[in-house]
Amino acid sequence: MGQCGLMRFVGLRVGLALALIAVVVCPALAASAPTRVTVDLVADVQAVPAGGTFWVALRQQIEPGWHTYWTNPGDSGEPVQIDWQLPDGITAGEVTWPAPERIPVGPAMSYGYTGEVALPIPMTAPGDLAPGARVTLRGQARWLVCEKICIPEEQPLALTLPVVAGPAPADPRGAPMIEAARRAAPAASPWPASFTATDELVTLRVAARSLAREHIAEVWFYPLRWGLIEHAAPQRSRVDAGGITLEVARGPLPEAAAGPIDGVLVVTERLDGGVARQAFSVRAGAAAPASAVTLLGAAALALAGGLVLNLMPCVLPVLAVKTLGLVQHAGGRAALLRAHGLAYTAGVLASFAVVAGALLALRAGGEQLGWGFQLQSPVFVTLLAYLFFTLALSLSGAIVIGGRLLGVGGALAGRSGYAGSFFTGALATVAATPCTAPFMGVAVGFAVTQSWPRALLIFEALALGLALPYLALTLVPAWRRFLPQPGAWMERLQQLLAFPLFATVAWLVWVVSQQAGPHGLAAALAGLVVIAFAAWLHRISRHVGVRQGQAARIAVTVLVVGAVTLGALAGAGRTSPRAPETAGWEPFSTQRLAEARAAGKPVFVNVTAAWCITCLVNERVALRSTAVADAFARNAVVKLKADWTTRDPAITTMLGRFGRSGVPLYLFYPPDATAASGEAIVLPQILSEGLIIDAIERKTL
Repeated sequence: MGQCGLMRFVGLRVGLALALIAVVVCPALAASAPTRVTVDLVADVQAVPAGGTFWVALRQQIEPGWHTYWTNPGDSGEPVQIDWQLPDGITAGEVTWPAPERIPVGPAMSYGYTGEVALPIPMTAPGDLAPGARVTLRGQARWLVCEKICIPEEQPLALTLPVVAGPAPADPRGAPMIEAARRAAPAASPWPASFTATDELVTLRVAARSLAREHIAEVWFYPLRWGLIEHAAPQRSRVDAGGITLEVARGPLPEAAAGPIDGVLVVTERLDGGVARQAFSVRAGAAAPASAVTLLGAAALALAGGLVLNLMPCVLPVLAVKTLGLVQHAGGRAALLRAHGLAYTAGVLASFAVVAGALLALRAGGEQLGWGFQLQSPVFVTLLAYLFFTLALSLSGAIVIGGRLLGVGGALAGRSGYAGSFFTGALATVAATPCTAPFMGVAVGFAVTQSWPRALLIFEALALGLALPYLALTLVPAWRRFLPQPGAWMERLQQLLAFPLFATVAWLVWVVSQQAGPHGLAAALAGLVVIAFAAWLHRISRHVGVRQGQAARIAVTVLVVGAVTLGALAGAGRTSPRAPETAGWEPFSTQRLAEARAAGKPVFVNVTAAWCITCLVNERVALRSTAVADAFARNAVVKLKADWTTRDPAITTMLGRFGRSGVPLYLFYPPDATAASGEAIVLPQILSEGLIIDAIERKTL
């Protein structure tokens, strides 16, 4: 490209056409056509002050319809360059670039100048210049000027000035022009700024809390580096009590996620006499997820969330069976019962520490994961289904597993059952992982942004909440008076409790079908057959005279080999995000969200997963109701479903942006950018018809 410069517009847009035109047409035009830009060098002083600093400016007078370029020319172009030949000792600083204009060229966007522009440059003179001598500032200026075609132009510069001792008098021709250009240059921003970046979106936040949003006509960000954002993309800006939030599509450079991002923020205000344009130089660092939650508050929320987890359908049968053992032995030694309560609690605390430690370690290694991350693996979900199926068979009486496993019967009668109590606590933790109870979302979202000790403290508070009901029954003897008397009803209730676990198995197998497809489903179902066969083999072996230990080893061998092999096959299917099942729901993407919001449409985002029980209940009870569907239709709401059943870093990033680390998350973006704090309305984790309709139609909660 040579004289025409580098056409830096990337993508299949008009940049290629501009580059070809510049290469083929520009040399001929440069030789024959008159210049489109007249330039000269002016100074703010009439003489060079020895030992002082003064300013010069490259003044460009650009023909109507043509434009030159800013330091970052946008999708195409090249900024002005000056090659100086200065007297010994005189040095030139960097160009002070006035805030640019947006110049659309087809689907592309350039940043530059039209009309007349002055580019101020500071000069420093040495102290040994002789007063009365004359010095000449020389240089060669090169620039690209474009209309529908681009023409490279260049011109020599020369300005001769005398040298004076002390301050130099102002030049009445150049001083006002340079002073105005310097005032128009971006001022240092008085506000801190930060940004977050996903694969598709860059969000800039400027804490300009002093702005009166009713006076703001427009906010626009011009990055100093090419490729950080899509220059031609719309910029969605909001001004509220917290300052300015600006969203724009991310550019092709990976550095956009690393930061910092430097640029110019131009704020246009409405005034009685028209508008005023202010430009600020901004440096935004990568933002840590902000939260108003304190460590103590997060721990309290985690404790409350753990208490609610006991009511979840996966956890309740496990806790109920453990409580049956407590009923049977309520009259036993208080110290023994307390020991079992502490063993159960230790099992919950230890298993939560393992899960939390794995989550934090993987996140520290760069993985985009959140609460319930292990359920995004079809292998883990399959093995969990096998575990619950085995426990359900035991509860129903189809197979007999020793009291140590579930803590039933003799588990509370002697010290040999402590391991059973510990295991029951671990099992309750595993059963709780598919669930997100109220209060948990904020607490876990806060935890994953903290240091390891603080994060583990919050997770252990969650674990303590899960263990607390059973622990309280064992520690406070007076409460055991309210338990019913033991009897034959306990065996029937134990058998009945098998059926919620069978239902959980059916749900988990369905989750595998969503994650791994038909082949994964077939493998998971075959594994259940293997478990049933192993149970039958164990029972028959004992009836035909095989000793119990040998029968158990035979059954366990068949079980482990068959179930693990088929469990691995269940995860071998192709994993991909599920298509939305409900009519009218679109797959979520940050680009689709940005498009809908740029068009001024209200948007409802359902962040869900097939393995999230709370999500499924909310969909059945609220999101799929006729009344909610009518409200969506009346208000022309764009409905986006963000499916986190399998790993999706974009969804994980969005969860983190709202201080969450797991699903569900429900967001409503009002059509008015300034409504409801200018951001999404975050709905509670337990939904109702009225709550959704109120958020949509009244724009408030």
